[in-house]
Amino acid sequence: MLSGSIIKITGPVVEARGLMGARMHDVTKVGKLGLIGEIIKLDYDKAVIQVYEDTSGLTVGESVISRETALAVELGPGLLTSIFDGIQRPLPAIWHEHGSFIPRGLAIPALDTDKRWHFVPTKKAGDKVRPGDIIGTVQETVSVVHKIMMPPFKSGVIKEIMEDEFTIEESVALMDNGDSIFMKQMWPVRQPRPFKEKLDPAIPLLTGQRIFDTLFPIPKGGTAIIPGGFGTGKTVTEQTLAKWADADIIIYVGCGERGNEMTEVLREFPALIDPKTGNSLMDRTILIANTSNMPVAAREASIYTGITMAEYYRDMGYDVAMMADSTSRWGEALREVSGRLEEMPGEEGYPAYLSTRLAHFYERAGRVITNGSDERIGSITVVGAVSPPGGDFSEPMTQQSLRITGAFWALDTNLAHRRHFPAINWIKSYSLFLDKIAAYYDANLTPDYSNLRQKAMTILQKEAELQEIVQLIGPDALPEAERTILEIARMLREDFLQQIAFDEIDSFCSLEKQFGMLRVIITFYDHALESIRRGVVLTQILELPIKNEIARMKEIPNDKAKQSLSELTTRISKEIAIIEVL
Repeated sequence: MLSGSIIKITGPVVEARGLMGARMHDVTKVGKLGLIGEIIKLDYDKAVIQVYEDTSGLTVGESVISRETALAVELGPGLLTSIFDGIQRPLPAIWHEHGSFIPRGLAIPALDTDKRWHFVPTKKAGDKVRPGDIIGTVQETVSVVHKIMMPPFKSGVIKEIMEDEFTIEESVALMDNGDSIFMKQMWPVRQPRPFKEKLDPAIPLLTGQRIFDTLFPIPKGGTAIIPGGFGTGKTVTEQTLAKWADADIIIYVGCGERGNEMTEVLREFPALIDPKTGNSLMDRTILIANTSNMPVAAREASIYTGITMAEYYRDMGYDVAMMADSTSRWGEALREVSGRLEEMPGEEGYPAYLSTRLAHFYERAGRVITNGSDERIGSITVVGAVSPPGGDFSEPMTQQSLRITGAFWALDTNLAHRRHFPAINWIKSYSLFLDKIAAYYDANLTPDYSNLRQKAMTILQKEAELQEIVQLIGPDALPEAERTILEIARMLREDFLQQIAFDEIDSFCSLEKQFGMLRVIITFYDHALESIRRGVVLTQILELPIKNEIARMKEIPNDKAKQSLSELTTRISKEIAIIEVL
């Protein structure tokens, strides 16, 4: 280990001399308390260190020790159901031993080193294995089987392997070259884990939220951002996605969020029932809680901690969904540390390398063929919340994220004030993955998806254009056909796009029900226009009792939706067709 001494302290940034031979991103122990830090700049024997803990009381002259290893996370059985801080310290274990506050300089294993796991080999002595090969399994939770993989860059012939109870620090296999294989791996957080090939993301990530799945879908392995001002529902939207997304593993990173919001997550998630398994949602969830009152440098590390864990489960062949709430707080941490380093600021004080850091993070998402002899496909889907000051989407964090990500789900303050949730603006939002997912829907689910979606978007866009005229002359002055567009757009907004996250039935809407609901509204629109052309007045159509049934479609349970909505569609065409011209 290399040793030096502190020569300057600027908040979370410390300069030390005497660390000749140290490398970028080496982990350090700073001061008498051994505060955890990371080298971010080198100049001959002088190192600049960002400290992941509060530096209050630190003095010039105290020692700095470099561990000569990069900041890494422990990967192995026990990650699921856990709650960590930004540098993977287990918060429940700290709370039991030290109370509500994390003591400075505390070094504690991220994973339980005493718990014994039942290891079941899938390989035998004499088998030749390569990096990424699965050599055995552990039942990590009731819902998830943890696959023990050969570490990257290690291969050979297995000399000994057996079924037994092991801790994560005990060898489960011995190689012919003398290497021992453990259930635990260490991996540097800033280095992406290797894979064979990145695939084109074309399979949709189903969320149960109509505005996402139907209008602005993303695939497994895709990236999306949810920008919005204060109170527009970013955190609730991300929590809803975490609860209902069609993924095997959920990683939720609370990066610089308010403590009360993270407390809600920590209390709510263990009580939620996983719709896929019927067990607790926490059985397949990892929470990383780095609140706004925690040291700013650890906030910057929390994103990398989360994505590294996601890559680990992706390598097992699982589909992982990672929620980052909020990447703006991460950008603020970069800005603060950059300011302490006296670097040349970019736009609005953000560092010039902001876009590069964002690209490095989001590019670690994707659907890939993993390393290993067997054919495994895993994916990481990243959804990042962005908190632009005053809801201004032209600010750097939003704009730089837009250049990199594939879906833009724009939250609207006006919609939130009208209590329309999710408050996603359907005019500003878009998905670059739409063509591929539309082809998947058309081929595998319903052949008329593209047509239904296009009609819905046309109606909503036409409504936005008509609203300017309505504000000048009122709706009564419009022709019957255009008044019909306004009425159908209202039905789309209130009866389809609006969704109650806390309703027992409406919180999750199956894809079959989504398409059925949309087909009902578009069928009503087509037959209404046809009747108006033959002289029927719009008020006659709106007086039909079936219109109230359309407004109550959300109340239909998912398992009964197919038949109920099909019958409703048939009745619409019949009831509108028999309206007589006045």
